[in-house]
Amino acid sequence: MHIEFDGFLISDNKSLLDYETICGFLLRSYWASKRPKEKIIRSFQSSECVGVYHGNRQVCVARLVTDYETVYWLCDVFLDEDYRGRGIGKKLIESITTSDEYKNLFGILGTKDAHG
Repeated sequence: MHIEFDGFLISDNKSLLDYETICGFLLRSYWASKRPKEKIIRSFQSSECVGVYHGNRQVCVARLVTDYETVYWLCDVFLDEDYRGRGIGKKLIESITTSDEYKNLFGILGTKDAHG
């Protein structure tokens, strides 16, 4: 996946992932703040991941756990606080749910604070 929009890049290229930024995101979250950094990194390395980048800066991320045939679990979705309210998170989710890889699978997201 490689989607450019409004100066941002959405990509599933794992070599672009910034693990320091991802760990910083998740350690500020209500659901992953107690996970050790090593566990966060391993979980991303063994999952499908989609990031959003502004230049060289990672500003958003989503991790997907899937069987590639029937279902995916969308987890560890985080958008940098400085970039919220600009439609970036919605564009990320739309990109995932309409992609060839995931559009025919059932997606699951469990959260207290996702927007419609």
